[in-house]
Amino acid sequence: MNYLSLIDRQVELFDLDMAQNSGTLDELVSRGRFLVIGGAGSIGKAVTKEIFKRNPVALHVVDISENNMVELVRDIRSSEGYGSGDFKTFAVDCGHVEFEALMANEGPYDYVFNLSALKHVRSEKDPYTLMRMIMVNVFNTIKTLRLAKKMGAKKYFCVSTDKAANPVNMMGASKRIMEMFLMRESLTQNISMARFANVAFSDGSLLHGFNQRFAKKQPFSAPNDVRRYFVTPQESGELCLLSGLLGNNRDIFFPKLSEKLHLITFSEIAVRYLREHGYESYECETEDEARDRTEELIANKQWPCYFFKSDTTGEKDFEEFFTDNEDLDMGRFETVGVIRNQPDFDESQLDDFMGRIGTLREKGTWTKDDIVKLYFGLLPEFAHKETGKYLDQRM
Repeated sequence: MNYLSLIDRQVELFDLDMAQNSGTLDELVSRGRFLVIGGAGSIGKAVTKEIFKRNPVALHVVDISENNMVELVRDIRSSEGYGSGDFKTFAVDCGHVEFEALMANEGPYDYVFNLSALKHVRSEKDPYTLMRMIMVNVFNTIKTLRLAKKMGAKKYFCVSTDKAANPVNMMGASKRIMEMFLMRESLTQNISMARFANVAFSDGSLLHGFNQRFAKKQPFSAPNDVRRYFVTPQESGELCLLSGLLGNNRDIFFPKLSEKLHLITFSEIAVRYLREHGYESYECETEDEARDRTEELIANKQWPCYFFKSDTTGEKDFEEFFTDNEDLDMGRFETVGVIRNQPDFDESQLDDFMGRIGTLREKGTWTKDDIVKLYFGLLPEFAHKETGKYLDQRM
């Protein structure tokens, strides 16, 4: 599948910076021991492949998805081969004691890349998934970083999101809170991060859903008023590698906006996708019409599509990689911008957030409103949009 043509681009974003820094990247990887957490997800797989093809001393990959881990290994063996380093995968949860044992017995690691996350805006639909989002995106990050620090890691990298800049949804806010906690940890451990756009056709994404709907001969459904930036899976891996290996302490990398990177709607991509597969999109007025006419339309080389205006909780009107009050370095790289951070944080607020989350979990009962109030304690400008409608209520 030609990702670039589907997202209306002709060239890769980071080719120039990857080429200019190839010698340094190759040398650092070839002398390093790496641990990738969440390595079987879409971004994690891309990062793992970028590291593997540079022949590290050791590359160990952790993920809770046993099936995705199997596919990761098959993909690497089928594309890159074997290499000379120590390559291992472990189907464990980084939040559990098994991970602690792994770190103690399989380490030490020079570089720890944390790509694990609950990434979906839809994850804020209920208080239970929302609590798990906090545990994965914030608390597991702190835990794994401190384990990396204990073994003397040179760098801890953690993926953030463009949705952390002026967040409007709980997922983006959880990543912004994660960034705040990492500022405190940066006093004793070198860290770096990356914010980037939607990864085209990443697992669970709407575009990945196009593949599933097409294979199952089901209608396409997509908003026609939500415009997003997209990067390819390979580009996501490259940006993480650049930040993880070349970023200074507390740096956050992001793609520079240029004629190469522009906004596009999901409905536009749906139309392009179907044309590439030999079908014309047919816009239906309702979900029912799209479902009912599927067989008839597909037989005529048309594909039923339901395009709509977005009204679900947490959708941001526009995307941004940084805020007006962040310190930018736009000259260090050709295609990558860098947010330079000072270790600014309020110790008492961070401790209060952790304590109150712990109290809610000990009680064993909480509401979404309880968690939203705690978010506002750290992010008073949090522009949360609650519409009462969620993505699970869409086709």
